[in-house]
Amino acid sequence: MSRNDCFTTQLIDANGDFNAAGLEDFIRKIKLAECGLSYAVVSIMGPQSSGKSTLLNHLFHTNFREMDAYKGRVQTTKGIWVAKCVATEPCTIAMDLEGTDGRERGEDDTTFEKQSALFALAVSDIVLINIWCHDIGREHAANRPLLKTVFEVMMRLFSPRKTTLLFVIRDKTKTPFRNLESILREDIQKIWKAVHKPDSLKNTPLSEFFNVEIFALSSYEEKERKFKEEVAQLRQWFFRSISPGGLAGDRRGVIPASGFSFSAQQIWKVIKENKDLNLPAHKVMVASVRCEEIANEKFSRLTTDERWLTLEAEVKKGPVQGFGKKLSSILEFYFNEYDTEAEFFDEEVKNAKRNQMVSRVLEFVYPSYVVMLGHLRSKASEDFKKRFERSLNDGEGFASTVRKCTKICMLEFDQGSADAAVQQANWDPSKFREKLCQDIDRHALSIQNEKLSGMIASYEKRLTEALSQPVRSLLEASGKDAWASIRKILQHETEITVSKFSADIAGFELDKDKVDNMVQNLRNHSRNVVENRAREEANNVLMHMKDRFSTIFYHDNDSLPRTWTGEEDIKTITKDARAASLKILSVLAAIRLDEKPDTIENILTSSLMNEGVATCGSSSDPLASSTWEKVLEKDTLITPVQCKSLWRQFKAETEYMVTQAITAQEAYKRRNNWLPPPWAILAMFILGFNEIMLLLRNPHYLVIIFVLYLLSKALWIQTDIGRAFQSGPFVGLLSILSQLLPSVMNLLKRLTEEAHVYTNPEPTMPANSHSFRSQTLQSNPDTNTILDPSAATNVESAESSNVDSCFDD
Repeated sequence: MSRNDCFTTQLIDANGDFNAAGLEDFIRKIKLAECGLSYAVVSIMGPQSSGKSTLLNHLFHTNFREMDAYKGRVQTTKGIWVAKCVATEPCTIAMDLEGTDGRERGEDDTTFEKQSALFALAVSDIVLINIWCHDIGREHAANRPLLKTVFEVMMRLFSPRKTTLLFVIRDKTKTPFRNLESILREDIQKIWKAVHKPDSLKNTPLSEFFNVEIFALSSYEEKERKFKEEVAQLRQWFFRSISPGGLAGDRRGVIPASGFSFSAQQIWKVIKENKDLNLPAHKVMVASVRCEEIANEKFSRLTTDERWLTLEAEVKKGPVQGFGKKLSSILEFYFNEYDTEAEFFDEEVKNAKRNQMVSRVLEFVYPSYVVMLGHLRSKASEDFKKRFERSLNDGEGFASTVRKCTKICMLEFDQGSADAAVQQANWDPSKFREKLCQDIDRHALSIQNEKLSGMIASYEKRLTEALSQPVRSLLEASGKDAWASIRKILQHETEITVSKFSADIAGFELDKDKVDNMVQNLRNHSRNVVENRAREEANNVLMHMKDRFSTIFYHDNDSLPRTWTGEEDIKTITKDARAASLKILSVLAAIRLDEKPDTIENILTSSLMNEGVATCGSSSDPLASSTWEKVLEKDTLITPVQCKSLWRQFKAETEYMVTQAITAQEAYKRRNNWLPPPWAILAMFILGFNEIMLLLRNPHYLVIIFVLYLLSKALWIQTDIGRAFQSGPFVGLLSILSQLLPSVMNLLKRLTEEAHVYTNPEPTMPANSHSFRSQTLQSNPDTNTILDPSAATNVESAESSNVDSCFDD
């Protein structure tokens, strides 16, 4: 390595301005930040033009500017300069301070001297103090103010570590080194005792603050070769200087290399402000600032890390296999980098800043973790729905299916959440697990309600179908035990349905109270079906009463249509029909599903069937009420008042049937009773005895009467007089008069035709022909029907005519 590798840089100029940018560039070039605590800072101070820069250049192969002896003894180094010591391990920074006691600043301007000395003591591990050999033992030597300055400013430092003061005796003489060392240590102790100290440090020995080392060098100008040999020996002191026992072996309070720049800036700032420099507090402050910078830098790099951006994009699309491992690897990389770079800072500060960084990073990546668990939750929920549906379709029990599918899906979620767990975080997926459980329970409950609703609806429909028509038939029939039969059917169908329903819902494993409630609802439904059907039939009670009356009135006991022949007792039939109709009214007057006795039928019978007797026997009307005795209001279908009104309407609308029957019976009697009463016949025989005897004496009168009878009978049949008078006498008379003349003409025409046939006898035909004609007249082989005699006569007449015409030809 050459001297150019020392990268000499002015750290503080003559005006006291700190070159922060230059220091950052210097640290970057020498890669100081990578050194951690493995570095040392060596500074040199001494009188102006005492060969400080020359010593550093020969000792560390630096290239500080040296004084040109030919130009005179003038100030060469202004301010503070730094350079990297070449070929020195560990990494060592040499700091060249402006000389003291220079005429350029004047006798009274010692401010910068003290500030630079305090700065050197604060940042340096080793301080070289360049003194002339001839000044040792002198009271007013040039090094005394310098040492006094060093010791005074040391009182302003609150440093936990010892700084090594290496006194370099320049231009040594023949005086033995041992004597020089002894005298110098005595001088140092005197100066230390003379320095004003705080009360707490008055009796503190110098060794508590400094490790004092002394080395002597020959004159560079007179014995250059000897000087270089001795410098080479001195250089060996700085190899492995930070090792225990080395010149910089006390590493307490050392600022990590990455914080050196910031630390130096802050120290100079405090010194410039003339404040006491508390190095431990300063170390904590540097650690705090630097660790925060490292943490911010790692966080910034994380946010733009390609691996993180890719993982974040993937997890937004769907679940990522190995999410936790991938994210943990990324985070571990940056946390390790932080630990490496902040390794040598104050432990407490470093850990605090690390915890802050970890919290910030975890807060940054937590949304992706939430999205990941959201995907796992959604996937588990969907898997539950599909698996649950398949299991139900396979006929498995509902509750057992829910448990099995829930266990499988929760296990999948637990495995997924374990895979998504981030090693550096202690995130609890229990909230997402609870939400998944809620999703599963909610879905299972909805399916359960849907299934139960479907089953209940199915069983209710079955009950409705099983009860509706039988109940309707029983109510329409309104037999003596109608409601008893309805109760029996209701109980039978309800028990069968409840039994099947209980067996079907056993797989749901419901609470007993819930099952009992649903069963009770089914029982209530079956009762409601009966009650609703009863109400519907009660609304049509008048129609049912009229139908029952018509059925009984118009049909006999064998259910054959009744013919009004005059022998029927219409009054009795009417009473029976009304009693049957009243039975329907009593049955439909109230709902009787509780087997409680009532007096509705008796009240209706006594009040409506025996109206005349009831009216005469009592002044109060039992039907003048809106309720039935011993019947609840909710079970009342037709109130007593409504029954009375319906009965009046029923009688009014069935009165016409009775009237028609009576009229038909009287008409039948008139139509079938042509003989006068016996007394009239006897009177006619007595009064007409002479006329009877006249007819007996003159038989031709009987022939005339018989002929007139035949003619009358023929006209009766032709005009159908009996049917004509069924519509009334006036209408019948008009009908007869309108048909009389055509009937007479038709009768005369037929008589004429008959007379013409008998006046033209048939010719004699061969026997075989007559036989054939007889066969033809007897029957028709195609129809197997006997022909009318008159038609046969006509055929014979036609044949006779044909035969006569043949003979004429």
